[in-house]
Amino acid sequence: MVEVDAAPTFGSELKDGFKPANAWVANGIAWLDDIQAFYRERSVIEKEYSAKLSALAKKFFEKKSRKSASLSVGDTPTMTPGSLESASLTTWTTHLTTLEARADEHERFGNDLVGQVAEPLKSVSTRFEELRKRHAEYAEKLEKEREGSYADLRKTKAKYDAACQEVESKRKKTESAFDKAKAQSAFQQTTLEMNNVKNSYLIAINVTNKQKEKYYHEYLPEVMDSLQDLWEFRTIKLNGLWSLAAHLEASMLQQSMGQVERLSQEITRNQPHLDSMMFIRHNMGGFQEPPDKVFEPSPVWHDDDSMVTDEPAKVYLRNVLNKSKSQLGELRREVDRKRREVEGVKRMKQRVRDGTEKKDEVTVVSQLFLMHEDLHQVDRKRLAAEVETSTITSAVGDVTLGAKNHNFKSQTFKIPTNCDLCGERIWGLSAKGFDCRDCGYTCHSKCEMKVPAECPGEQSKEERKKLKQERQEAANSLLKPVGPPDHVAELPVLSRTNTMNSLSSGYAASAQRSMTGPLSPTEDSPPELPGARPTTTITANTLRKNRVVAPPPAAYISELPGSTPDGAAAAPQTTEQKGKMLYSFTAGADGELSVPEGREITILEPDTGSGWVKVRAGVKEGLVPATYIQESPPAALVPQHTGQSARPASAYSNSGSSSIGTAAPARRQGPAVAPRRGAKKLKWVEVLYEYEAQDETEHSIAPGERFVVVREDQGDGWVQVEKGGVTRSVPASYVMASPSSD
Repeated sequence: MVEVDAAPTFGSELKDGFKPANAWVANGIAWLDDIQAFYRERSVIEKEYSAKLSALAKKFFEKKSRKSASLSVGDTPTMTPGSLESASLTTWTTHLTTLEARADEHERFGNDLVGQVAEPLKSVSTRFEELRKRHAEYAEKLEKEREGSYADLRKTKAKYDAACQEVESKRKKTESAFDKAKAQSAFQQTTLEMNNVKNSYLIAINVTNKQKEKYYHEYLPEVMDSLQDLWEFRTIKLNGLWSLAAHLEASMLQQSMGQVERLSQEITRNQPHLDSMMFIRHNMGGFQEPPDKVFEPSPVWHDDDSMVTDEPAKVYLRNVLNKSKSQLGELRREVDRKRREVEGVKRMKQRVRDGTEKKDEVTVVSQLFLMHEDLHQVDRKRLAAEVETSTITSAVGDVTLGAKNHNFKSQTFKIPTNCDLCGERIWGLSAKGFDCRDCGYTCHSKCEMKVPAECPGEQSKEERKKLKQERQEAANSLLKPVGPPDHVAELPVLSRTNTMNSLSSGYAASAQRSMTGPLSPTEDSPPELPGARPTTTITANTLRKNRVVAPPPAAYISELPGSTPDGAAAAPQTTEQKGKMLYSFTAGADGELSVPEGREITILEPDTGSGWVKVRAGVKEGLVPATYIQESPPAALVPQHTGQSARPASAYSNSGSSSIGTAAPARRQGPAVAPRRGAKKLKWVEVLYEYEAQDETEHSIAPGERFVVVREDQGDGWVQVEKGGVTRSVPASYVMASPSSD
């Protein structure tokens, strides 16, 4: 065995070789059990003197020969050692040779071997195995973290692909959409979202690469160096116990002093790093570090790896950079503090090993290992914050300079509140958002990173209201479609175009009943157009996915374009619908109106399926349950000429109002109140092009006519509308949403 100036380490030489090194150390610790068994058996054989000792020496020579390769160079060496054995095995060979010459051991020496060598070996072996398992668990944890980083990157990549797919979908829709401006606006908004996802993807790539670099150059080498230190620590303990056994032999057997002295000299030459050097030399392979991750363009959206630096992207990057910078300083201080603590414990461990400090080295190593784990967790966070900061500043500079960041606090809004960025509603436990403590800016959780850093500072209650109104106006202006570009010709496109919002839940639920009240004042009555087709009744077997609806009262036929049967003149109608309270109602929430039983009321907005009606009682207005009122027949429903036939009452009305021409329903005690008061108004469409019905399931339509939508396009290219009390289909691409439906 030779002396070395600087012993190599596992971490610097073997790179990603933890598994074979761990197996090698496990073999060495398990070998302690063999040595312990050796001393225990020897203590028995010592009493049988030389014959038994000779047989024992032969037995363990055979054991050593079977484990010589695994103990010297591991289970799977890249280069076979031939007949060469490690330094520890060479010392062990000398030990067995000395045993053969000491066949006259006596019983007292055997008892000393059990009490002073075998039992300590058992304790050391158990504690070393626990430490080795801790190393293996930590290495597995590091590997899972690395694979987790790769998995997170794949998820980010999937989100980017999905965003690109959405952009491509929006782009295709702009080619076939009738409302080019609206489709273009949606395409632009989706592109902005895709840019943000792309930036997050690029940041995640850099973070993953940096974490991978730290894994192979710092985290894993540290664990492997610690594993090597455990092996060498085991060797030191083993050498100490061997020396103790040799000392016992020297004091007990003066006649065999020569053999014992030779054994002692051999043990002292067994330096702890010599076994490690041999294992390293025979296990060095062609390690190649995995390449860095690179940006992968989406298969549906061809792009490069440059950061998006337009204004919306800068807002997002500024917010990300501000968060990273705010965390970076604290993380760096925490890492420095923990690193100093680790270095202090390392120095303590060295003092314990040198014998200048009396402490249990196994306890010190366990403490050091625990502190390494804590340092690793904080350092990973620091590394991610540094990479995010450097990535963003290299692309757009330090955009946080001069920024006036909002003092956001997470909130759960218990009342309807709109997002000041996108204008949409924030409400409910599942839709948490943020609220600026200074200026009152509110936004969704998903919109937080897109809010510009333009906080005006602490504001009074009146100033907050004014700012809220201005922000909502700005947010609503972003939702308004802009005019088509100059190069886009406004020509009719005879293809299906989804230009309507989803059908009102209230109206959809009552699509099979007639309207039992006048239209809301907010719903502009469409102009009456001549030439309407006569009202007919179509059975369910002849309709194509249409509902059979009861025809509305005759007074409302003239309100729907082309709805006057057989060209008859429309009957005049009053401007207000009267009614009477069947039951007394007490308001239970804002917007509701308390009205006593029997009170005459004026219906302002009829029930559209929500179960509530807006009425006026005296000078007060509010909502009351539809089941609590009885509508009075308006004068306009009386036929104005003898040629007009009376309309039948609806058999499918699900409101509490009385049908026209029928007696008032019997009063019920405590009718149930519908909890829904958020039903939308009726949806209207306006005809763009002329269309002639091809069969009895379709309506003939002319440009300018307006109809109530019964069911929107379900993907078959047709919309069901009500005309003259009859529901039939018209081509979806021949109509567009009417402004009156807003």
